[in-house]
Amino acid sequence: MKIPKVEFRWSFIYEEKFHAPFVKGIIFNRESYRTYVERYIERVKQKWQPIGSRVLGFMAKISNLKWKAKTIPCYIVKISTIGPISDPLTIPIQLKVGKKVFRLTTDRFIDILIHELIHNLFIQNETIDRYFDYLINKKYRKEGWNVAIHVPIHAIHQEIFLKFFDKKRLDREKKICENYPDYKRAWEIVEKEGSKEIIKELKNF
Repeated sequence: MKIPKVEFRWSFIYEEKFHAPFVKGIIFNRESYRTYVERYIERVKQKWQPIGSRVLGFMAKISNLKWKAKTIPCYIVKISTIGPISDPLTIPIQLKVGKKVFRLTTDRFIDILIHELIHNLFIQNETIDRYFDYLINKKYRKEGWNVAIHVPIHAIHQEIFLKFFDKKRLDREKKICENYPDYKRAWEIVEKEGSKEIIKELKNF
């Protein structure tokens, strides 16, 4: 099984042009931002490198999907008003919401990274489109598309939490997701149907 490498990157152009202009009240400084992010990346690597390839391999194995890319760039920005996204894979260290700024611990960063990498695995497998069409337009039609697509994401993530981390960390993830109605509802469905059964249905497609 081919396992991609996650490459953590900071791009001054990406931060300066697409994130910094929307962060009001904070002055962008290229060198201080670079230093801040590069130091953070080193701490993230210490957490990710011992488990990264095993997590990606397990993710592919239980979903019966294959990684197509050899590398997955992960852009880390110092601060943004935009939350994490899967493509291009981007995670802000600090998220500014109104006047408040929330900073990720490295453990929380890893949890978000895994969530976005599951999205990435799905993106790399176009044959899964039929499965998502079934979820969005049939099985969870009344729930809405964002709930529907996060049911298998959460199901796979739950199995990763239990294999590589612990239930306490899983419970913390669910608690955080209570702040996001679609994520919360998706977790309720996973708890009701069972992560293994949801993954089994995914593999049957």
